[in-house]
Amino acid sequence: MPSVLYTGRSSRNARRVRDMTDSPRFAVGGALFGRTEVEDIAMIARHGFPGFEPYRGQLMNWLERPLDLKRVLDDHGVRLITCSNGGPNQSVEFIDPTARQKTIDDHVAFARDFLAVFGCTHFKINMGRRPDHATTADELASICGTLNALGRRVKEELDISLGAHAHIWGPVERPGEIDAIMAGTDPRYVWFLPDTAQINLGSGDPVAIVRRYYDRVIAVHFKDSRPQYRGWTGATPTQEQHRERILYQDLGSGGVDHETIYADLLKAGYSGWITLDLDPPRANEGEGSPEDKLLINKRYLTDVLKVARL
Repeated sequence: MPSVLYTGRSSRNARRVRDMTDSPRFAVGGALFGRTEVEDIAMIARHGFPGFEPYRGQLMNWLERPLDLKRVLDDHGVRLITCSNGGPNQSVEFIDPTARQKTIDDHVAFARDFLAVFGCTHFKINMGRRPDHATTADELASICGTLNALGRRVKEELDISLGAHAHIWGPVERPGEIDAIMAGTDPRYVWFLPDTAQINLGSGDPVAIVRRYYDRVIAVHFKDSRPQYRGWTGATPTQEQHRERILYQDLGSGGVDHETIYADLLKAGYSGWITLDLDPPRANEGEGSPEDKLLINKRYLTDVLKVARL
C-alpha cells in the first residue's frame, strides 16, 4: 500500500464550474472512429450528442492546430470534453520514478497547449502498460506519486482536474489496485474516472466501486461486456482473447448492470459527463458501421435508461 493514505473527500460542489443543468450529459468516445475527421464530428452532432472525447493519439492531424478543430466542433455544436492521454511523443510511464518528470512535463504541456483551448475541466489519464506481473505495492505507490505531482500541477496551473482511469492490461486494473490508487492519491488533485466494463473485466463490481468512490468521480465511461462476465471475479481476460472476439460490447449486452449504475448517479445528483466509450465495429463479428453502433447504444440510453436529453 502507498506510504501515505489520503482519507479526506473533495467537495463535489467546488470541484469544477459546470455550464450544464442538473442531469448528466453524454459524449461519444473517439475510439469508435479512429483518426478524428470532420465527418465523425458531424455524425456525433447528427445524433444529438453534445460531447466528444477522443484519444490524443487520434488527434495527430489536429494537434498543432487546435483552434481549427475548435471551429469545426463549434460549427456542429459539439464540445470536446477531454482527451485521453498517450500517443506519439508523450511519456505515459507512471511507475518508473526516473521517467516521472518527463511524464509530468509532457502531460502539462498537452493540457496547456490543447485541452485548455477547449475549456476542458478534466483530463482522463491512462497509466501505461501493465508490468509482466501483478502490480506491486511499491509500483502502485510510485504511480500515486506521479499522479499526485501531475494532478497538482494541472489543477494549480490550469484548473483542470486529473481523472485516473483503471483499464485492463494497465497497471491499475484489479479492485485492490483501484483501492490502492484511491487511498494513495490526494483528493484535492486526483479524481477517479471509472469505466464500467473495464472494472467488470478486471474482476471488480462496477456498481459497488462507483458507489464507493462517488465523491471522487470526475466523469464516467459506459460500455458493456458479454453476459458471461456478469459478476466476474476471475482472471482478467487476455489481449489474445480480445483479438479473437471483442470483449467490449454494446450497452444492454448483459455483463454490466448499467440500469443500477445510472439510477445511482441520478439519485446522487450527478451532473457530469458520461462517455459512450465504444470500440470500432468488427465486421467479422457481425457488427455494422460506426453509425450503426452509435445508434444501438443511443437506443439503450433512450429506451432502457429513459434518458430524455443527451
